[in-house]
Amino acid sequence: MATSIGPSQNPNNHEPKMEHHLFRFHRPHLHLAGPFGNDWFALKAEAFARFFGTPVFLVAQTLVVAVWILLNSVGITTFDLYPFILLNLAFSTQAAYAAPLILLAQTRQADRDKAHAIADAEHREDLHRASEERQAAAAKQVSLLVELMQQNTALTETVRMLTERVETLTLEVHRSVVAAKPA
Repeated sequence: MATSIGPSQNPNNHEPKMEHHLFRFHRPHLHLAGPFGNDWFALKAEAFARFFGTPVFLVAQTLVVAVWILLNSVGITTFDLYPFILLNLAFSTQAAYAAPLILLAQTRQADRDKAHAIADAEHREDLHRASEERQAAAAKQVSLLVELMQQNTALTETVRMLTERVETLTLEVHRSVVAAKPA
């Protein structure tokens, strides 16, 4: 399995041999790995955007809202009485931050998907080109083998004709020697 890029020594003929990495077409798009970039804020923003879709977030938010409403409705605290304007403001603020983060994550994911699709297409084209080269080399070898077989057949036919001629000449010489022999 070839997993590195760069020349290595071929032990048979000591010529450099290029090995190809399986994901060589994806390397130009590695900068798209982090959907928000690779700095501290980007990593935290991505983690936050991912957390919005988890069951833990939904359950925790539901519990916070239920406790909020219960505390203010029963009268244990009165910082946000019905119609819960402060709670509404908290949800609005959360939505104001969540929506752009989610859209940014979707946009960056689309960019990564497009880059990977392009890299995959380049990989398929490279495989196709290599396949065509192998087919052309095989066709050339088959043609060469056919030509060599034809030459071998022609040589075999020439050897057969020369063998027959030698046999005929040998018989003629034998007859001449036997006929010339004094009795």
